[in-house]
Amino acid sequence: MLSDHGWMALAGMPAWIAAYDLAGVVDEAIPPASIAAAGAAATIVASTLPRALASVRALGQTPAMADALFREAVLPALSMPPAWGRFPRLPPAWWTVLLRLMWMAGYTNGAESRQAIRLRARQAAARLMVLARSGPVLLVAHGIINRMIAAELRRSGWTSDQRARHACWSINTFTLAA
Repeated sequence: MLSDHGWMALAGMPAWIAAYDLAGVVDEAIPPASIAAAGAAATIVASTLPRALASVRALGQTPAMADALFREAVLPALSMPPAWGRFPRLPPAWWTVLLRLMWMAGYTNGAESRQAIRLRARQAAARLMVLARSGPVLLVAHGIINRMIAAELRRSGWTSDQRARHACWSINTFTLAA
């Protein structure tokens, strides 16, 4: 896992994001609920990002499908005058939040738009619903795409018995309302 400590100029964020996308996962204890969910899944689906595939391996599993449909929404790069290259310097996590908020407000600078991600989330939810006909499905993905897929599942009549969780190794369970 890539550290998000330290301060950096915005100009360094594209390289930091690229390294983050190639990073694996932190070697830490995996909650028993996550291990149980992986063991109970009839099908395991993952994003194609290395950290998602590393998460599946850490669970002792192999995905039946790894598909870019489940990839995280790319953060836009922020264009700025060269004179601003050193100022301001912020922790990467702060830049990530700022860039994600700008993306939500419509700024893409060549990245996939919010509307495009919403369409991709709708397609991903549809694929998960088809797979769920054969039993429980475990999706291993990260970030905003998980939230958007969850919203599409809810729009399609699926419910969750708990408040959505978004921390590392968290599990959100959805069932089709009878």
